[in-house]
Amino acid sequence: MREVDVAVIGAGPAGLFAAYYAGFRGLSVAVIDALPEPGGQVTAMYPEKLILDVAGFPAVKGRELVANLVAQAAPFHPDYLLGVRAEKLSYLDGRPVLGLAGGEQLRCGAVVVTGGLGSFTPRPLPVADSFTGSGIVYFVPQPTELTDRHVLIVGGGDSAFDWAATLAPLARSVTLVHRRDRFRAHAATVERVRALPVRVVVNAEVSRLYGEDHVTGAELTVRGGAAETLPVDTVVAALGFTADLGPLAEWGLTLDRRHILVDSAMATNLPRVFAAGDITEYPGKVRLIATGFGEAATAVNNAAVAIDPTAHLFPGHSSDGT
Repeated sequence: MREVDVAVIGAGPAGLFAAYYAGFRGLSVAVIDALPEPGGQVTAMYPEKLILDVAGFPAVKGRELVANLVAQAAPFHPDYLLGVRAEKLSYLDGRPVLGLAGGEQLRCGAVVVTGGLGSFTPRPLPVADSFTGSGIVYFVPQPTELTDRHVLIVGGGDSAFDWAATLAPLARSVTLVHRRDRFRAHAATVERVRALPVRVVVNAEVSRLYGEDHVTGAELTVRGGAAETLPVDTVVAALGFTADLGPLAEWGLTLDRRHILVDSAMATNLPRVFAAGDITEYPGKVRLIATGFGEAATAVNNAAVAIDPTAHLFPGHSSDGT
C-alpha cells in the first residue's frame, strides 16, 4: 500500500493548484485523473480557447494555463497517476484509503476532490455507429495535426465554434454543421467564425460517412432540401458531454445532484475528505476557474491541519522570507 499526505482527485486547474499548494505546505501529493493528461476539461474541451477571467492574465489559452500550473507544482514533485480512476474509499486507522482502478491502494492523510463535472464522456455522433473506420474525433489536442485537411465540425456550442476558429487558418477547409438554426455558443464567437473562411450549414445533419479505413467524405442532409456530399478527412464531433460522479457517488458524500456539499473549510461530511472547484456546492457558489483556485488553497490548508493538528491553518504568504 502506497502512502501520501494528500491525494488530489482531478487534474484540472483547481487540482493542479491544489498540488502546488500541498507542496508549498511541505506535503507529499498524488494527483489522480481518469484522463490521460493533466488539465481536465480545459485540456479535453478547449485547449486553444482564450480564457479571459483568470487573475493576472489578460488572456491565456487553456493549454498555456495548464502548462503553467504544471510548472508551478513541478518543484514539489507531485506524483501524477493519469489514466487512473479512484474507485473506492475506505478508512484505516482513521486515514482515508483510496482503491484505484487496477487494484492499487493509496493510503492518504487527506483527500481533496477537484473533479470538476465528475467523469465526463463525449456524446456520440449517431452516424458513427455504422462507420468502422477512423477519422472521427471528439477532442483536438493538437490542432496542427489537422493542417491542410478537410474538416467537418458537428455541433452548435462553444466547443464547436472554438474548434472552427482555431482550425480555420490551418485546415484546407472547415465546414460546421448544426441541426438547428440557433446556436448555444456565445454570440460574439459565432460572429467571429462567420467572418472566417468557415462554411456554416444549419438545419442539417450528417446522414452518412464514406471511407473504409479512414473517413473520406460525408453526406449532409438539409431539412427540406437535397442531400450533399463533401470531402472530409476528419470529423470533429462537438456534441457536448454527459457527466456523472462515477464511483464518487457511492462513497457516502452528501450531494446536491452532481455536486458535493462542503462547508467554509471546503470540508465534506466525510472525515479528512475535502473538495474544491466546480464539483462543490455551497450557498453563493460561483463556478469559475478563479474561484476554484481559492477553494483549492482553502481545502489544502484545512487538510494540513486535519493531518497534523499542531500545524497552522495559515502558513504565511509564499513570498515570506524571500
